[in-house]
Amino acid sequence: MAKSEHSSEKRGDTPGVSPENSLVNAVHPMTALRTRGRLFGVVVRPLQAFLRLEAASGLLLLFAAACALLWANLDGDSYRQVVGYQLVVGAGKSQTNFSLAELVNDGLMTLFFFVVGMEIKRELVVGELDTVPKASLPAIAAIGGMIVPAGIFLAINGGGPGAHGWGIPVATDIAFCVGVLTLLQKRVPRALIVFVTALAIFDDIGGILVIAFFYGHGIEVGWLLAATGVTLLLAIFNWQYVRNGIAYAVVGGALWYALHRGGIHATIAGVITGLMIPARPPRSSRHVIRELTEHVTRLDRNASDDELGAAEILMIEEKLEELEAPLHRFVHLLHPYVAYFTMPVFALANSGVSLRGVGLSILATPVALGVAIGLLVGKQLGIFASAALTVRLGFAPMPGGAPMSRLYGASIVAGIGFTVALFIATLAYREDPVLLAEAKAGILVGSLASGVLGAAFLRLIRG
Repeated sequence: MAKSEHSSEKRGDTPGVSPENSLVNAVHPMTALRTRGRLFGVVVRPLQAFLRLEAASGLLLLFAAACALLWANLDGDSYRQVVGYQLVVGAGKSQTNFSLAELVNDGLMTLFFFVVGMEIKRELVVGELDTVPKASLPAIAAIGGMIVPAGIFLAINGGGPGAHGWGIPVATDIAFCVGVLTLLQKRVPRALIVFVTALAIFDDIGGILVIAFFYGHGIEVGWLLAATGVTLLLAIFNWQYVRNGIAYAVVGGALWYALHRGGIHATIAGVITGLMIPARPPRSSRHVIRELTEHVTRLDRNASDDELGAAEILMIEEKLEELEAPLHRFVHLLHPYVAYFTMPVFALANSGVSLRGVGLSILATPVALGVAIGLLVGKQLGIFASAALTVRLGFAPMPGGAPMSRLYGASIVAGIGFTVALFIATLAYREDPVLLAEAKAGILVGSLASGVLGAAFLRLIRG
């Protein structure tokens, strides 16, 4: 979000002092400090905080995946018993059974996709992708980074029993990729980190479309029409600028059920709901700050003591809330929970691959090879070739003026596919645990190799 323009033409303002400064200087020092903090938080887009969050959550994801892998290979069968533990809801004919893993994959992951949907909309409306020139390079690179890995997988598995998993290596994990690049930020321009973040967002859009159209189950037209009606209701919420989170939760839950019954994977309801959250504040930030400046100046002139009353402070807080769009509020509220709870729990429930009786030979299977090579080789070739050609033809500038070697290193790191890749694997091979284990092994090996080799390349190159 762009910073508000300053004006010093208001009566009582000191020349050269902005409305923001006159606002925070006109109240009690402690109130001014709180107000300045609120202004900074709602006006300045918190890119640095986002990157720090993604880096930390990436490390936590890695830890959860390692724990799952170790747990799955302990003596006994405790890992499978825990993730397969059956839960029962309802009674009689309305009783529903589902496993703990299904609760995570179909329930908690809906919240993950809700945040993903909001982040996609934020970037497209007010973020790094709000213009065609800024969005073109990561979009083209993401397309290349999806087509080539899928082609490699099909070249290895075409006609075989695992061919249905072609969508697994198309995914880039934003938390892991940003985490690795942030740790190497002295060697990677910030603009290139933003490029990879934007690429991963377009990658998420591609993964969402793949899930919606290729990994559903038996389309039911009636329920899909009902889902369309619920989606229109969400669009009306957006048009009428509904801010109530409970309203979106209730209608989003109805959409989840309609899509589930309609044959589309229900987690897509999270994305649709996220895209319907208003992304712009209800009023211009300049107008709100101008009104606040005038109001606080009057309070300062008429104040009989050093403290403002509760009503005056409440009025200031209500005005400040008009600077923040509902989308920003929901993202700031939910993103830490998703990053530090939902995604690690998902990794813990889905990363366990038992190697007992199989060993490293699992990596020689067509599915594991297709996924691993697709991530390690296909991703870097597809992303780098598409981005480099786009830059060479003059359709988009190189992010931050970085040399091609840095772009290639970032393309290698973008081969880390984890959260969405595991999710697609569970959908593609839900009825075949052997192929699912092979796919998980390929995801873990391909992602680990991409992260290690990409980080080493970026640290060693001098250009």
